[in-house]
Amino acid sequence: MSGTKLPEDFIEPLNLGGMRGRMLRMPAPKKYQGREILFVYGQHSSLERLWGLMQVLNRYSAVTMPDLPGFGGMDSFYKVGRKPTLDELADYLATFIRWRYKRKRLKIAGLSFGFLVITRMLQRYPDIAAKVDIVISIVGFAHHDDFKFSRRRFLFYKYGSAFFSLRVPAFVFQHIFLAPAWLRLVYHHSFNAREKFAGKIGDDFKATMDIELKLWKINDIRTQMFCNGQMFSLDNCRQRLDLPLYHIFVSADQYLDQHRVEQHLRVVFEDFHAAKANLEVHSVSVIADAKEASVMVPATVRRVLREG
Repeated sequence: MSGTKLPEDFIEPLNLGGMRGRMLRMPAPKKYQGREILFVYGQHSSLERLWGLMQVLNRYSAVTMPDLPGFGGMDSFYKVGRKPTLDELADYLATFIRWRYKRKRLKIAGLSFGFLVITRMLQRYPDIAAKVDIVISIVGFAHHDDFKFSRRRFLFYKYGSAFFSLRVPAFVFQHIFLAPAWLRLVYHHSFNAREKFAGKIGDDFKATMDIELKLWKINDIRTQMFCNGQMFSLDNCRQRLDLPLYHIFVSADQYLDQHRVEQHLRVVFEDFHAAKANLEVHSVSVIADAKEASVMVPATVRRVLREG
């Protein structure tokens, strides 16, 4: 259809801190001029993957979503001689906000790992926190104890991530385990991907696999593994934030224990509100359109966004 908007219609180059990436910028509807939402995606992601969700949020505000170093095809911190620690990612995000928003107020939302970066950034930069109206967590968390893996699986992920974040193991992982032929054969059977492919057959299965292959290609595996290690040692509960948090959770989340997540988020945020997303897994499909992605923004949060 000739009038249909595509992600590339809103994507611009981004060069920050010597690293080249992209950002997606959607202007506000006339009814909501002046409103701003900054969105930070999670791991194994791209601007295109979150397009459906951005269309939903754009109904209430201008939306900006930048790449993170090492994700979505952006250069990694390793290219500029730094490691992708949570503090470095928080500093990068603070630099982006100061450049992009200057004196503007904003709402800020993050998906999973992106919410971790947001929390650490707000804790490190009180001046930025002072111009944020609300924070939205989509399946975010605040402490490594929030994972509901068995101890054996948790330690396997933690130390496996540390090993494959090293230069040589990461190179081997990239060129052997992430080879397209191998991924097509085994990836949909893995613990982290079974839910993504559940019930998908034919063209739907192929489309999902094609996008997954692209995500594995454009996201730097060394960065992902290092950031996994950051999650498995996470403690964002050491500093309180005087901000309202709207936390969107999934009751059947395969990764997180929602009771522990809420306890820890209440420690961090002064004003806590929870809203359930009508999902059976941690996040929507990688090919989710706006209709499918709308379940990630429950009515409670949509009302808050409408009211400004």
